[in-house]
Amino acid sequence: MTVASSGSATVTLPTDEQILIVREFAAPKHLVYKAWTTPELVKRWWNAKRGEVTLAEIDLRVGGTWRWVMVADGGFEVGFHGEYLELVPDERIVSTEVYEGLPEGVSEADGATVNTATFAEAAGRTTLTLLIQATSKVSRDAIIDSGMEAGLQDALDLLEGVAISLD
Repeated sequence: MTVASSGSATVTLPTDEQILIVREFAAPKHLVYKAWTTPELVKRWWNAKRGEVTLAEIDLRVGGTWRWVMVADGGFEVGFHGEYLELVPDERIVSTEVYEGLPEGVSEADGATVNTATFAEAAGRTTLTLLIQATSKVSRDAIIDSGMEAGLQDALDLLEGVAISLD
C-alpha cells in the first residue's frame, strides 16, 4: 500500500508493522551518508523547513547513541534519540529510534522503532531505502498519522541539497 506520492520519496506500508521509504538523490552515496551522519550537516536538513535544529549528537559506532532535537516554528521542542546497532560505512545503518514525546503510558520499548537505512549507488546517484520497523500496527499507524510524511519529504529534499553541496 502506497501512503504518499506527494513528494520525491515513495512511502509504502509493506507489513502491519513497517514503513518503507525510498528516495533517489542526485549525489554519490558517500556524500548522502556523510550528510546523514555528520552533526553539523544534520542540523542543515533535519528541520524539514519547520524550525531550527538545536542539537545533533552522533556517536557513530555500534553501541553508540544519537540524539537530534529541534525547536519547531510553533516554539515546541521535538526530540528523537536512539542507538546504533549496525554500521557499514557508506552502505548501511541500523539504529533504534525513540520519539521523546511518547504519550503517557507508552514505554520506550513499545514506542521505539528499528530503522534500517541502506545507501545504494548507480551512475553517481544514490537510492536511500529506509525501513522503519515498529513494534505493532498501532505504533506504525501512529507514526503515519503524526504527519511524518510531509516533514520527511521536506527533510529529504534538504538532505539532497546538503549532499550535493559537499561535492
